[in-house]
Amino acid sequence: LSGSALEKQLEAWKTALANPPDPLDLPTDRPRPPIQTQAGARRPVTIRPGLFAALDDLRRREGVTLYMTVLAAFAAVLGRTSGQEDIAVGAPIAGRTRGELEGLIGFFMNTVVLRADLSGEPSFRELCARLKKVSLSAYQNQDAPFERVVEVLSPERDMSRSPLFQAMFILQNMPFPRLEAGPLSLHGSSVDTGTSKFDLTLELIQEDDSLRGFIEYNTDLFDAATIERMLAHYLTLLAGIVAAPDQKTWELPLLPPDERALVT
Repeated sequence: LSGSALEKQLEAWKTALANPPDPLDLPTDRPRPPIQTQAGARRPVTIRPGLFAALDDLRRREGVTLYMTVLAAFAAVLGRTSGQEDIAVGAPIAGRTRGELEGLIGFFMNTVVLRADLSGEPSFRELCARLKKVSLSAYQNQDAPFERVVEVLSPERDMSRSPLFQAMFILQNMPFPRLEAGPLSLHGSSVDTGTSKFDLTLELIQEDDSLRGFIEYNTDLFDAATIERMLAHYLTLLAGIVAAPDQKTWELPLLPPDERALVT
């Protein structure tokens, strides 16, 4: 990608990320190290069949994808936890936009930045509509390499954080193929590397009737108990969404019953 095609996409990113959001400022269990570390761990998360079916029904009614729906919920939790109304979330993208690329061996992936606007007390339905527009624009400009986007935006660099975003969201909605090699049956397996590329990464994998995955977090910032609470908040907010999608995002339930009992 070069010339006018590249410049057109870079201009689109300059517009989308103009006046970039402040760095994600979640409450941490320890002071942020002056230089970003990669120490990490994972905690599992499951969106069970009943909730999954309700979310799938909601997204069909709203004309958005499941990805946009669960991403909007993640952005809402980050906003509610940090108190920020402008949230940037990173997202990997396959980069195989042409049919003739599907069968090629090689690394085509790129990273895009999805900006969630929580200002003006939107309902969750409205937040989904906003993220639909943002996502479709990002897909149209996904070929611009992330490092070039960082270069042209030239954000103020902070060695304690990754540039442009500090949280990533991934939804794998294509099943991993099972390979047969004679008597052997091979399948993919997720491995905990003990590292974390960002402050937080939520990765979900769509199965037949549920979503399963994990949240990867920087252990120099967060304790496991803090991440467990955040996951509980995420699941509680998802349940609140399907019950009342027209409720303001900032008013949707966040605390599960046991945690709510501690503050009432």
